[in-house]
Amino acid sequence: PHRLILDVGPAPENFTGPLRRFAPDFVLLVDAAHLNQPPGTIAYVDWQDVDGLSASTHSLPPSVFANFLISQLNCQVGLLVIQAGHLQFDQPPSPAVQRAVKRITAGLSELLTQIPAA
Repeated sequence: PHRLILDVGPAPENFTGPLRRFAPDFVLLVDAAHLNQPPGTIAYVDWQDVDGLSASTHSLPPSVFANFLISQLNCQVGLLVIQAGHLQFDQPPSPAVQRAVKRITAGLSELLTQIPAA
């Protein structure tokens, strides 16, 4: 009851209603980015520094969305990014990106089960 996981696709701003109702202390955004690294590279980056990383298909830059969350929900925001393997629409993620997603999913799952519920 104290954790909310949403797959927001290319329009995270469309999910502010559920976030507002949940009233989080911390929001972790996971997204693809261009890091000039090998595909599948995972990095935790400061959301204030991401406008130049964009491989984004989002209608709002991640920094604008993060600023909105902070000002409207009074929460902290973290950003975990994966170096995209390609940027073609309607194509599945590259194998390296798929492996990175599995690593992130497993790591977050383990971490969330270790955090006591409030």
